[in-house]
Amino acid sequence: MTQKVALVTGSSRGIGRATALRLAKEGYDIVVNYARSKTAALEVAAEIEALGRKTLVLRANVGDVDKIKAMFEQIDQEFGRLDVFVSNAASGVQRPLMELEESHWDWTLNINSKALLFCAQEAAKLMEKNGGGRIVSISSLGSIRALDNYTAVGVSKAAVEALTRYLAVEFSPKNIIVNAVSGGAIDTDALKHFPNREEMLAEAKRKTPAGKMVEIEDIVATVMFLLSDETDMIRGQTIIVDGGISLLL
Repeated sequence: MTQKVALVTGSSRGIGRATALRLAKEGYDIVVNYARSKTAALEVAAEIEALGRKTLVLRANVGDVDKIKAMFEQIDQEFGRLDVFVSNAASGVQRPLMELEESHWDWTLNINSKALLFCAQEAAKLMEKNGGGRIVSISSLGSIRALDNYTAVGVSKAAVEALTRYLAVEFSPKNIIVNAVSGGAIDTDALKHFPNREEMLAEAKRKTPAGKMVEIEDIVATVMFLLSDETDMIRGQTIIVDGGISLLL
């Protein structure tokens, strides 16, 4: 088999959905992963198939290692390979630090951080079969900036960026290139769950040096850049796409 295959976790909506569609347009068969909305995942799959590409729709909570392993077993059975893994699925509890409970912490770290490690392990096994691959994880500015109500998510994203560096070093001998993309505030469905959503968006619009908000396609374009053959020597890096807002004190 020579047809390339990509897995995008959390690809039923937002950045994941847009990334999956873009990869399909570039000729990849796509594994659509979702946790809750089967209807949305099937809609994405239908759009991909309309582009002439194959899809495999898999429900899996990527915070659960057993479900991760089952998902990759199905990918292996269906396609026998994996060339690209975009670790996009994210969740988290947005509360002030003093209101965080152990369950909030565990849920957020499992979905956002543990998932990258154990998905990457399984992805590497499939990528080695075909001489290598690419992994891109999605982070956010909360990994390096203290945002309101963002403690658990911010720490989980900091872990994603650190893990990206370790994966890049250990996977390089396998010809697997690993990087991350960190975005500024983007008006996605996920942001609707933030209690201070309107305030965040207003501040981003006002302060961003570029004079406009970051959009989903800005993130997708950077992911595709890191997946290109021209970026072999970029490894273990987190590319910030925020219109310059993180440059301000």
